[in-house]
Amino acid sequence: MRTYIPLLGRILLGLIFVMSGINKITGFEGTQQYMASKGMPATAILLVGAIIMEVLGGLSVILGYRGRLGAAALVLFLIPATLIFHTNFAEQTQMIMFLKNLSIMGGLLLVVAHGTGPYSITEQPKEAVRT
Repeated sequence: MRTYIPLLGRILLGLIFVMSGINKITGFEGTQQYMASKGMPATAILLVGAIIMEVLGGLSVILGYRGRLGAAALVLFLIPATLIFHTNFAEQTQMIMFLKNLSIMGGLLLVVAHGTGPYSITEQPKEAVRT
């Protein structure tokens, strides 16, 4: 069981980023308008960067291809995204989104610290895992 749990965790952790990136592509104009409403400049360039970061970072974590690097990049991406878009604590939904992002950062930091584990493209577990 320990062999498959890291893979399942990586899939669940990375999936939110891949799906979010795809949703940004399909809703590009709406997302760009939302970013502008938060006072962000150069929204088209930043949005393309966000899409690339989310899709590639999410796939990196899921596949375990340079997973530590992908996880670290996603943490760095989440810090400003969280502080810009989810700090209106008067709205319960924004408080939940803020805490969700903190939780995701925690999971990503575990990947940074411990690697991606078995069934990864470029990383192997630190210790042999018995099934």
